[in-house]
Amino acid sequence: MYYQDHEQKIITQAISLLESRLQTCEIQFTHSGTVRRYLRLHLEGLEREIFFVMYLDNQHRLIAGETVFTGTLNSVNVYPREIVKQVLFYNAGAVIFAHNHPSGVAEPSQADRQVTDRLKQALSLIDVPVLDHMVIGHGQIVSFADQGLL
Repeated sequence: MYYQDHEQKIITQAISLLESRLQTCEIQFTHSGTVRRYLRLHLEGLEREIFFVMYLDNQHRLIAGETVFTGTLNSVNVYPREIVKQVLFYNAGAVIFAHNHPSGVAEPSQADRQVTDRLKQALSLIDVPVLDHMVIGHGQIVSFADQGLL
């Protein structure tokens, strides 16, 4: 138990350090490889399914990244209204969605596709594009954009 707590503390500190460097370096998230590395640190290996949003400016630099919804072992409820509120709060010019599959299988489900479509429709009303939705499994990440699902 001590090693797990100590290890988690180190991981949390490393993520905080990387986030501060990403924000000060103004890295642009214009390539899926950069996004994959960032998201793998945040979402891979979690025990519950979470829905994560990256809020980007017009140059696709990270404004903020946050877990918006937390679910159970195999599902998470996503409410477009809450995401629209946060997009407006951050004054984001674009977003990238991500969620994990604790089962380890990164293949998007039909429900994943439906929620992505609903979010795209909601955000299109305020002219905010969805650049990608990534599903994180164990050692693999599936990009909706790379698969032509957006």
